[in-house]
Amino acid sequence: MTFSSVGRKKLAGHAAFLLVDIIVLALAARVNQFQDFFYVADIFPLALSIISLVFVITLFALDFALVNSYTGRPQSEIGIFGVLSIFWLAFNAFSTSRWRLVPLQCDSIPSDFLDERHWCKDLQALKSFVWVNFLLCFGITIFTLRYAISQYNRGNKYIFQMPLSRYRPDMHTSNHDSGFSFYGGRGSEFLQFEKLT
Repeated sequence: MTFSSVGRKKLAGHAAFLLVDIIVLALAARVNQFQDFFYVADIFPLALSIISLVFVITLFALDFALVNSYTGRPQSEIGIFGVLSIFWLAFNAFSTSRWRLVPLQCDSIPSDFLDERHWCKDLQALKSFVWVNFLLCFGITIFTLRYAISQYNRGNKYIFQMPLSRYRPDMHTSNHDSGFSFYGGRGSEFLQFEKLT
């Protein structure tokens, strides 16, 4: 079964988050390498970007590999991205407060210290991208929560019983409840009726 339109939007959001997360990982690795992995404020974005990368790649892989992946259901994704949002917010607040002493104008660093100037520019970019990463993660959480609740309130109660990537609002609840599964096949009740005739 192919991905639904909301599923494609969901995967595009995950891909955008993954792209920004890879940028954060690269910048955090450069910043930490310059400081010999000494400062905790620099290590937090590195560690959290690795954790986020593992989670999102796992979600992608399970969504593609399994038609009825539990991790692809709205309640799972809301939980995973909600927890990641909390961690990104907390660690970003901590790291940003520690980075406040780094000058905003990296070009004001004398040209004799080119390595320090490059480190400063990497750190300024990292400061921005960690917040972009948080906003994407939080946005995915809010979008998924809002969409799932609105569909549930419209009577599409089966939204929490299937992966969001394969959910279609035009699936009628009566068809779903009477034995038609979202795989497109016939359910057990229909087969029992077939045996009687």
